[in-house]
Amino acid sequence: MKDFEKMGSFYLGKRVDDASGSMTGDLVLYDAKDLTTHGIIIGMTGSGKTGLALSLIEEALIDNIPVIAIDPKGDIPNLLLTFPQFRPADFRPWISEQEAARKGMSPDEFAEKTAADWKNGLAEWGIDGARIEKMRNSVDMTVYTPGSSAGRMVSILHSFDAPPDAIRSDGDLFRERIQTTAASLLSLMGIDADPLTSREHILISKILEEKWTSGHSLDIPSLIELIRVPPFRVVGVLDLETFYPSSARMELVLKLNNLVAAPSFGPWMEGEPLDAAKFLYTSDGRPRASIFTISHLSERERMFFVSLLLNEILGWVRTQPGTSSLRAILYMDEIFGFFPPVQNPPSKTVLLTLLKQARAYGLGVLLATQNPVDLDYKGISNTGTWFIGRLQTERDKMRILEGLKGVSEKGFPLTELDRMISSLGKRVFLLHNVHEDEPVLFQTRWAMSYLAGPVTREQIRSINGPPTAATPGERAHISEPAISPAARPIQEVLPPGVVSVFLPVSPGSEAEYAPFLGAFARVHFSDAKQGIEQTRTVAYAAEMSDGPVPVDWENSFEIAVDPSTLSQGMPSSVMSSVPTAGLDPKAYTKWGRDFLKWLPNNSAMTVMTCPAMKESARPGESKADFAARIAMSRREQRDAAVENIRKKYASKITTLQNRLMRAEQAVERESEQAKNKKMETAISFGMALAGAFLGRKINTYSASRVGTAVTKAARLKKETGDVDRAKDTAESVRLEMAELERQLEDEIKGTGFGETLETGIQESFIRPRASDMTVVLLGLLWLPYAKNPQGGLAPLWNQVK
Repeated sequence: MKDFEKMGSFYLGKRVDDASGSMTGDLVLYDAKDLTTHGIIIGMTGSGKTGLALSLIEEALIDNIPVIAIDPKGDIPNLLLTFPQFRPADFRPWISEQEAARKGMSPDEFAEKTAADWKNGLAEWGIDGARIEKMRNSVDMTVYTPGSSAGRMVSILHSFDAPPDAIRSDGDLFRERIQTTAASLLSLMGIDADPLTSREHILISKILEEKWTSGHSLDIPSLIELIRVPPFRVVGVLDLETFYPSSARMELVLKLNNLVAAPSFGPWMEGEPLDAAKFLYTSDGRPRASIFTISHLSERERMFFVSLLLNEILGWVRTQPGTSSLRAILYMDEIFGFFPPVQNPPSKTVLLTLLKQARAYGLGVLLATQNPVDLDYKGISNTGTWFIGRLQTERDKMRILEGLKGVSEKGFPLTELDRMISSLGKRVFLLHNVHEDEPVLFQTRWAMSYLAGPVTREQIRSINGPPTAATPGERAHISEPAISPAARPIQEVLPPGVVSVFLPVSPGSEAEYAPFLGAFARVHFSDAKQGIEQTRTVAYAAEMSDGPVPVDWENSFEIAVDPSTLSQGMPSSVMSSVPTAGLDPKAYTKWGRDFLKWLPNNSAMTVMTCPAMKESARPGESKADFAARIAMSRREQRDAAVENIRKKYASKITTLQNRLMRAEQAVERESEQAKNKKMETAISFGMALAGAFLGRKINTYSASRVGTAVTKAARLKKETGDVDRAKDTAESVRLEMAELERQLEDEIKGTGFGETLETGIQESFIRPRASDMTVVLLGLLWLPYAKNPQGGLAPLWNQVK
């Protein structure tokens, strides 16, 4: 194992000697756990800030720690430019042809040179293609482009869903969530709203509070309707019409409706929903690096999206158990405008909350900026790790020194920090870590990712690859029902014996209904060996047709619908009639029997276990959540084991460090004494020889001088021997330290955790017996759909994946 391949440590670079400015051979290994107290990277353009950030993220990914990166500039997709074979053809699409021309080379020649430079550069830092391959295989990497189809698209359709119970039960967090959601939506509309004085902000906040308190989620269409007809009649002590007349509310309704109806808003409604858990882990539990590139968005759109994403991350954080280990990383590549010192944009409130609370749940927040003046230093005063690179102006430096006053209080003078920061070169950073005794100068290692600079939307299309395929057995989400034009008028009255139910929608939502065959069953799963006794209610919907096979359960899909939430009868607005087969009450009896025959093989209970951890999945826990929980548990055990081993060796290491310090001091002292003796001996010989050769005759005084010089030469020989012995002692102590460190690393390796944290999840299946299945409802099921801005249909219900 290479010196830097140590469990729970990030290889960032090598130390730089403060006095000489030259790089030493000492590695800078950053403890992953230290990032739970958050970090900030500050440096001007060209300081190496992006390379350091990517290197840190690379180390996290190798350690199977998921990352969400918000990328306002377009640099972070470089993380996907990893070429372990160092083939020139891999570099060719990403090199600058203009730079090649400036150097008098063809693009192919320049690509060949770049590949060789990257391979050699990494080799100097002890990194080879195998380590790059390991990083690529560790995680799933995806580039998202909200509001654009260049990368993976992101839908904000569910961004107005009720927050989790952990948020709603915390008064302060709930109010912050309401305020930031209202402010971000209004900012997208071009309304700069004060939470205390803006009636637009107060109205939307009160609507969100009213609905979210009762657990009701909203979408934009329902929010528009609720602005038009709010679910309350009093605001504060004033009646609604006095506070915000209906004519004025209609102006807000039209403004929001026009925003949603604009073709440019269409991409915001498509793609994957904002779901922090899914951005951090794949459906099979692999960690992810989800990069959100927002360089193509306007300032208002950026603020809108970043605020929604940060809210979603905060909601996820509060559902996690507490931990002292690093669970995940949130990285913002440039926080200019999102965290200003005076203004209070929607993003700032959520960032402050994350900085205060996320550390208790294992989320490390890493921020970066090249504008240190426009930064709320009071807000990040408790940030544990500062990476300070080369700065542009004296004003920038003074602003940072003001933020580092706490370091001076711990005994490291600000004058020294001032001097060290002033002398920083390219790729050289000052690392201040509250978990270490003193600041460290270091040069960043070569990034494994090829730094091609900001990527364009066209380039994102080429590196992102196709959307992730559905896992085996997972049905594609049905966005629109297969409806043929009705050959006869839609049935107003159904024949007796046909049970009809529909899924009601939120008040104010406009929906049209399509008919399906719905089947709801109570299924009991039993396994005495595993100690499992569990009952579930499952729900399936199948399309009906007038063909030779009216219903095929193999083409049905599971829906997340509780039968107790259904309403009896027919909905008021339907988009198609019921097929003839669905009007025969006797057919439902046959379909029910077919359903019970089909159900055992298609509704088996998956039991997930991790034998190594002696853990089983909890009821309702997805594979991704179970894998994430196991990985986190293993990381916590690993970190605890490593910490205990380090504590065990701490006193021995401290003893050897003290011995080495005394030995090096002895070398310095003996060297200085030998140097003085050498000079004294030289002077004595010089004076003796001068007296002998320049004097008229040899007298006793000259002979005495020669004798003294010979004596001093003998003493010089002794002093030289003392220096050699002191050096031998120091070298012996270094060898003892190296051996002790080897023993420590061997003991850490012997913990059995290895370099990676494999979850080792096994799956088994429990199938229900015929006697353990009961149909609780079988009949005509009407499911609601809403028209999206593009004229298509979007389901107002959820399908079980």
